[in-house]
Amino acid sequence: MISIIMPAYNAEKTIKISIDSILAQTFEDWELIVVNDASTDKTVDYIPNDPRINIVTNEKNSGVSKSRNVGIELAKGEYLAFLDSDDLWRADKLEKQLQFMKENDALISYTASAFINRAGEASQYVMEAEKTLCYDDLLKRNLMSLSSVMIRRDLMIPFPLTEMIHEDYVVWLKLLKEHGLAYGLNEPLLIYRMGEATKSSNRLTSAKMTYNAYRYVGYGVCSACFLTMRYATHSIKKRMKI
Repeated sequence: MISIIMPAYNAEKTIKISIDSILAQTFEDWELIVVNDASTDKTVDYIPNDPRINIVTNEKNSGVSKSRNVGIELAKGEYLAFLDSDDLWRADKLEKQLQFMKENDALISYTASAFINRAGEASQYVMEAEKTLCYDDLLKRNLMSLSSVMIRRDLMIPFPLTEMIHEDYVVWLKLLKEHGLAYGLNEPLLIYRMGEATKSSNRLTSAKMTYNAYRYVGYGVCSACFLTMRYATHSIKKRMKI
């Protein structure tokens, strides 16, 4: 029913706990496609042995977008879900989200997100999900954390291979522009592991990637600058709460 795509590159410290959160799901009709992006550590050794887990290894390090696209091409499920190799799901994530999609006749859905730091310490902040999210809403800020998204497989488009871009944001913008709405399940079924984006250099890099995303989907320089500044305002407010 559900194909889960997990790219992994040198993820030996976190991948087992991420996959354990899949194995703990109350909904069991899934396959997990782990795309090992030519890791140089022991990532593969930490992947649990389960017949529902398919491990694919890239011949060379190709990046997260290419790895996700490899997984999408191999997927057999009616729905796609994504989980990065350092994030976690609550045990009822797949069951609740699939039921939610069926009840709302939703093509695309996402959930609220809880947060932990690199050490696994939890934040009290929860990024809530809106009941419905349209294209104009998504332009302001990206509430659709990749690891929370579930989508009908026949609607999915490839992630762009362009560097220095928020590739998942580009995909969500394109999908909502074409299909209208994403439905939000306002429960923190995703536990998102924070990186080091609080550093000034990384914030600037993220802003550039956001700007490039707006340019990629067709906005001019002035419009992309305005949209990036508005997006950054929402991001700063979120960071202050985490």
